[in-house]
Amino acid sequence: MKPGHTPETGGALTETRPRLFAVASAGGHWQQLMELRPAFVGCDVLYGTTIEGLAAEFGAFPSVVLPDFNRNELWRLPQVATALNREIRRFRPDVVLSTGALPGVAALVIGKSVRARTVWIDSIANAEKMSMSGKMARRFADLWLSQWKHVAEAEGAGFYGGIL
Repeated sequence: MKPGHTPETGGALTETRPRLFAVASAGGHWQQLMELRPAFVGCDVLYGTTIEGLAAEFGAFPSVVLPDFNRNELWRLPQVATALNREIRRFRPDVVLSTGALPGVAALVIGKSVRARTVWIDSIANAEKMSMSGKMARRFADLWLSQWKHVAEAEGAGFYGGIL
């Protein structure tokens, strides 16, 4: 049976909550993602981060721990992609959102492969230019944002204010 169809409605479509996969590396990226939680009200959210116990520390449930990697550890990409692919295909999100860093870019890529809408919010720490991960995310983000108006204008990103 498809999501939103129930025996009680005779198979008629019922209202379903949007499914959001919210992904961020540990540290400031995760902190900023946690600040966004009020915007997720009304959504079924699955949080993904890169350190065991971090989601529990913030009361972010349900959650999954994902392998971390950076530009100096690209050899880890297959492991990260496999884990993200498993979680995204299991959860079937409508939207994949990330505040960074490189694991978040990978999440957007895989999210696009399952036709999820994708959102990148570049870190507030990048006050002078878009981050390297943010520049990579541009190709895969349906909504590409900076938290600095002057950075957004210079890069062609959207700007709706800062999280912190």
